[in-house]
Amino acid sequence: WKDDIKIDHDAVAGYVAGEIAPKGGAHSGRSWGAFDIQKEVVDLCPTGCMNMEGGKLKINNKECTRCMHCINVMPRALHIGDDRGVSMLAGAKAPILDGAQMGSLLVPSVTAEEPYDEIKEAAVTIWDWWMEEGKNRERLGELIKRQGFQKLLEVTGIEPVAQHVLEPGQTPYISWKEDEVAGGWDRDIGEFREIHQR
Repeated sequence: WKDDIKIDHDAVAGYVAGEIAPKGGAHSGRSWGAFDIQKEVVDLCPTGCMNMEGGKLKINNKECTRCMHCINVMPRALHIGDDRGVSMLAGAKAPILDGAQMGSLLVPSVTAEEPYDEIKEAAVTIWDWWMEEGKNRERLGELIKRQGFQKLLEVTGIEPVAQHVLEPGQTPYISWKEDEVAGGWDRDIGEFREIHQR
């Protein structure tokens, strides 16, 4: 979904008061203690986009990565938005020694309505690129690994988004080209030092 998570504040209060079992009652076989929304939901949000203010749950939806942890813990209080679609992944494979590997996220959300033109266009573009650039018996995932995810984005014309980054600072998919940087690579060191004092 693209829009905001829907919040039922009465149901959130029910979870906090212990009237509704978290995780749909999946852990009801033992006594786990009282439900702590701060510890079990807010603090576990990977982007820290949630907080409790005055007994109400607040979500900064611009920071949400749609991991769905909060929705899984409180399914009666939180629901996905109405602007729904599908995500497109590319390059999945299942080698015998390594086991199944999920593909890389290419399109975070695209509307899935007939005649599915956006989906078909991306698939055909990827197919053509793979046919032209792939080596003999090379899978799409291996081609992406060899040429880089950025090349796949350039071929498909898809704009880079934060969801494309696997691990910030570790293996960034996106690198800048000189013509994309204002002023190019050459800098006036005097101008730089005026802004960034030692």
